[in-house]
Amino acid sequence: MFIAMNQFQVDPQRGAEFEAVWRTRESYLQGFDGFRSFALLKGDDPGDYVSHSMWESREAFMAWATSDSFKRAHGNRMPEGVLAGHPRARFYEAVIEERAGEAPGG
Repeated sequence: MFIAMNQFQVDPQRGAEFEAVWRTRESYLQGFDGFRSFALLKGDDPGDYVSHSMWESREAFMAWATSDSFKRAHGNRMPEGVLAGHPRARFYEAVIEERAGEAPGG
């Protein structure tokens, strides 16, 4: 499993606007080969958000990141002033996976 995350620092007064943009966007993720799941996470600190996508492999994510679907999904810009700087991208390979009802590593 491969996880791609972007951390966003959002103007705390505009969190609802930030969330609305994500709720109403077309992600183009459904049906993309290797895609497992997506979540937008809101942190405890005001304005702290993380987008979190799970993929079968790094190769599946890279195919997404270089696709026309990715370009379409990221074509709409966030309204001016919602973000306080650029998102911070982070990437992780799973070394251990544990799922409900399965033995660790299963």
